[in-house]
Amino acid sequence: MNDFGKATAVDFDVVVVGAGFAGLYLIHRLRNLGFSVRAYEKGSDVGGTWYWNRYPGARCDVESMDYSYSFSEELQQEWEWSERYAAQPEILRYIRHVAERFDLRRDIRFDTRVEAAEYDQPSATWRVRTSAGEQVRSRFFVMASGCLSSTKMPEIPGLERFAGPTYHTGLWPHEGVDFSGKRVAVIGTGSSAIQAIPEIARQAAHLHVFQRTPNFSVPAHNRPLTAEEVRERKRSYPQYREQARHSYGGVPVAYNQQSALEVSAEERERRYRELWQRGGPFLQRAYADLLIDRAANDTVVEFVHARIGEIVRDPRVAASLMPKSHPLGTKRICVDTDYYATYNRPNVTLVDLSDDPIVAVTERGVRTLGQDFEFDALVFATGYDAMTGPLLAVDIRGIDGLGLRDKWSAGPRTYLGLATAGFPNLFMVTAPGSPSVLSNMIVSIEQHVEWISELIASARAGGIRSIEAQAEAEDGWVETVNRIAAGTLMVQANSWYLGANVPGKPRVFMPFAGGVDAYRAICDEVAAQGYRGFELERVEIGEVRMERVVG
Repeated sequence: MNDFGKATAVDFDVVVVGAGFAGLYLIHRLRNLGFSVRAYEKGSDVGGTWYWNRYPGARCDVESMDYSYSFSEELQQEWEWSERYAAQPEILRYIRHVAERFDLRRDIRFDTRVEAAEYDQPSATWRVRTSAGEQVRSRFFVMASGCLSSTKMPEIPGLERFAGPTYHTGLWPHEGVDFSGKRVAVIGTGSSAIQAIPEIARQAAHLHVFQRTPNFSVPAHNRPLTAEEVRERKRSYPQYREQARHSYGGVPVAYNQQSALEVSAEERERRYRELWQRGGPFLQRAYADLLIDRAANDTVVEFVHARIGEIVRDPRVAASLMPKSHPLGTKRICVDTDYYATYNRPNVTLVDLSDDPIVAVTERGVRTLGQDFEFDALVFATGYDAMTGPLLAVDIRGIDGLGLRDKWSAGPRTYLGLATAGFPNLFMVTAPGSPSVLSNMIVSIEQHVEWISELIASARAGGIRSIEAQAEAEDGWVETVNRIAAGTLMVQANSWYLGANVPGKPRVFMPFAGGVDAYRAICDEVAAQGYRGFELERVEIGEVRMERVVG
């Protein structure tokens, strides 16, 4: 083992939590740098989000040739994506291919949750305890558990009373579910519901959709990739990937720098229709001020409302499906295939909970204020305790036993979304305070993994045994994240970006909204300045004195 920094022997240089996209790249990167790594994964195989989310219609909302690793040119050239927006089975096959190609499974313990991790200050190591009863010690501890991996059930009385089967979209049975001939309820109309509802409707005898808040959704216009498209992208991958790393959202698209209010209504309509026909989430970037000016945003809201009214034949149902409580783009915009058209089916009923809220789940179904519904199966599409949930699922304790749950009781506090003061040698991938869920996650994951691994390698080279974010740097970063968010419309929505979907969770806008490009530049500058904002503790080999270096 690489027991650098003269301290207590460790079982592993780095312990990693999670074996999704982030965990796999961490293993590969750290192993190639000569570090010993152990990863723990609660699932039975690799995949992370794409291992658990197997609900009907599950599909990525970033195009497949963007939503893939860039660290290996050989991998980029050999893998063949079949569709513009890959479905869950294809993404999972890709992740498994990566694990096999780079022999990553040998460093992973599956079916094992990390239950607790405690920092031991005298030895500058982490003591990690797992659900299997194993206890290991590592120099560094990295949470790569994902942003959307802590499922959330609804707060409805009587959930345990229902006599039939219940499902959560984030914990879907691996063998699949056959809804043929059944009366089914879907509770929730977020991203997973919007993808699942058209598929379930094609099977069920009758589907009731219980909607509390409608979401904006745009058509994917998904299709098979042509051989020419794949060939051209593979030819230009080096330049394309570099553009992605220095783009706002991790996808190199040309953003219109005009204001929506400085062009004619006819010109706006033409551009919105062009992006609607193109498909995908690009509508929210049609003009430069859609996320900062409410009047500008109202123009695109009006456009989407009109499209919903054209698609949905029942005017009352169409009106219920039109979001009115938040500007477009302030919640994660959904990408769908035939979502709105599904409400034209005779076997689909929308229940608007703003008019008739759910009061309980009964033995036979769902009770609202106005009526009782009977179902054979319930599907909860009620989302996740996003971003902080997976991190706080582990009992993480730093200096003097400080619990991360206690430190974050008023909301998450990080420096760069990578580390948090009071927890030396703990790093987090795509945590609160980073672009994370506002970006192409693979671009953000790769940037984080590379930055963390380079810092750890620098620590080894310099005899550094502990690395801790400074409280002052953390305070400054939290202020920066809040200031940038406050300059946008995003804080006007009750979204999971703010934790608004979890009762009692502090309302804090969690991701960095300044863009992937600006964030990367800041992280690069921090590293170039000797890791400014971090306190580095060095132990000189052969001596008893310690030296503290402020980056």
